[in-house]
Amino acid sequence: MSSPTGPANGLPVRMPRPRPAGRHRRPEPAVAPEGAPALVLAVPGAPSAASRGLAEEIVSIGRSELPGLDARIGFLEGDDTEGSEFPALSRVLTSVATERIARAEFARAAGHEVPAPTGPDAVVVPLLAGPDADLLRRMRQAVMDSSAAAELAEVLGPHPLLAEGLHVRLSEAGLARADRARLFTVTTAADGIIVATTGGEEAVQAAAVTGMLLAARLAVPVKAAALDQEGSVAAVAEQLRSEGSTQLALAPYLIGPEAAEGLLDTACKEADCAAAEVLGAYSALGKLVVTQYSAALGITQGAAAH
Repeated sequence: MSSPTGPANGLPVRMPRPRPAGRHRRPEPAVAPEGAPALVLAVPGAPSAASRGLAEEIVSIGRSELPGLDARIGFLEGDDTEGSEFPALSRVLTSVATERIARAEFARAAGHEVPAPTGPDAVVVPLLAGPDADLLRRMRQAVMDSSAAAELAEVLGPHPLLAEGLHVRLSEAGLARADRARLFTVTTAADGIIVATTGGEEAVQAAAVTGMLLAARLAVPVKAAALDQEGSVAAVAEQLRSEGSTQLALAPYLIGPEAAEGLLDTACKEADCAAAEVLGAYSALGKLVVTQYSAALGITQGAAAH
């Protein structure tokens, strides 16, 4: 039985560790400001249980990065019906705006002084690694179709964390080996990498930037190609082989839902190479989602900027 001051029988007491001082001290995690706009993750592609699970995992990581964050999920091709398991992006945004008004009215009815709302009701963060012009246009239209004052944030890449994610997926597929501690390559199974994406020329250019970062990690040639442009991946594969690469690997610069089914399989057959998995719920994506949300609002969010 314990005494008021500690356990009996001389048992050791676990004391909290002293917090390190100076420049080695870990910074306090940022917290979402009270009344901050909601983060609405815009999920492209045909809704499915898999894409919903992916989005929920990324949102969960985002909430751990920025405690107090009001995060929602809206599907670009979702259902406008109330209670749908795949709610349309425009409907989610309208709900956010309606709830914000209702909270203010409730507070006023309770006798609280409520300042006039400032800033957007929500920040829409596209679940896209690169700038797909068509999908971004449709997301802007969904914002306009809602009753919310919402801001569309930037896509997640290019970014060094996405290069890290591609490296991890390649190593998981046995196409590149990485040091366990720091993810630096020891040996690599592939001597040429095709970073493949969808979304047009601008998306390919963004993939090429991340590809340069990946090339620095792997010390092998890396070139970008368009999955949704016929012959693009095969042409890049031929170019890499003409430059001396003999064993190629395809690294999808995709999160997953944005790509049409069968694109990756077709590209691999045309290029005669193996492929890694898409980025999926790679943990850094949750950080990048919060980074783009914070940047749109001018919030300092150190934890998401690692």
